[in-house]
Amino acid sequence: MASTSVTVRIDENLKKRVEVVLDSMGLNMTTAFNIFAKAVVRQNKIPFEIVADPFYSEANMARLRKSREQMETTGGTIRDISQYEELVESD
Repeated sequence: MASTSVTVRIDENLKKRVEVVLDSMGLNMTTAFNIFAKAVVRQNKIPFEIVADPFYSEANMARLRKSREQMETTGGTIRDISQYEELVESD
């Protein structure tokens, strides 16, 4: 069967990370893409579920805006995740 080339644009860092994972499976990018393409044809769909990140839902964004407004009005401490992890580890 004749082969053809496909060009795909991907973030450089993501490509490196994918290659590390695929290498640990004994695969390269071409083989992985061929597995994906064959699964698409066989299943007649993308072979995994694609869903929106619930963090970005309108309800969550509204809650975050309300929390921010409340913090700006009443004061408070905003913590990022690394600060939270430090608090949990110290317990």
